Amino acid sequence: MYYEPFDLVIATDLDFETFSTINAACRLANRPSYIAGVHGFYGFIFADLISHTFVIEREKSNVAPQTNETPTRTVLEVTTKVENDKTIEMVTKRETYSPLLLANTSPLPEEFTRLPRKRKQVTPLLTCLRALWDFERQHGVPPSFSRQDLENYTRLANERHLELQLDPSTLTAAVLRSFLQNVGSEINPVAAFLGGSLAPDAINVLSQREQPLQNFLIFDSEKSVAPIYSLHPFFPDTTNGL
Repeated sequence: MYYEPFDLVIATDLDFETFSTINAACRLANRPSYIAGVHGFYGFIFADLISHTFVIEREKSNVAPQTNETPTRTVLEVTTKVENDKTIEMVTKRETYSPLLLANTSPLPEEFTRLPRKRKQVTPLLTCLRALWDFERQHGVPPSFSRQDLENYTRLANERHLELQLDPSTLTAAVLRSFLQNVGSEINPVAAFLGGSLAPDAINVLSQREQPLQNFLIFDSEKSVAPIYSLHPFFPDTTNGL
């Protein structure tokens, strides 16, 4: 397969169909992949590492590690060593991922939707990005500023916002306008932040060290926030990595 010679694949600033095709091809070749994009003041990173095993080193805790830390993360093994009179714990974990096509239509975890206060804190940029990708799939190009395109995009955004069970008051006309005005443009500091977030994550993945991104990071430079949302269509089976 085309991606088999590579240890890891990173795709940036492409349309959704190309992103999803690359992601699917990487999965067939059993190769981890990232996709990322910049839209002016905004940007995103998506990680699909399929089934990734890594090691965390830390000072031994009095609390025993849980076998299933999260619906996607399993503790496989715990060993210890002594360094400078300190007992160091080496915890081997596995994270299970979902492909882009499924993650893009998955609900938010209940921790973000259970309480009205939490729902209001979810960035509407997640909705805007999903609506953009839906528009591109339907029309082949991003929305223009024609009346028809704006109406179609707004309708898609409202539908995606409701699917995510988010507060309607957070998806304002100002948010939609600002996002659309930034689509397709690039601001160097935003690209630098995303690159600075993605590069060390990729290096850690290759070295199988530290906790990797799971799985969507959304960056809003206007508010200086970069929340991470773990989006999956179901709770993965962490016993076998599927």
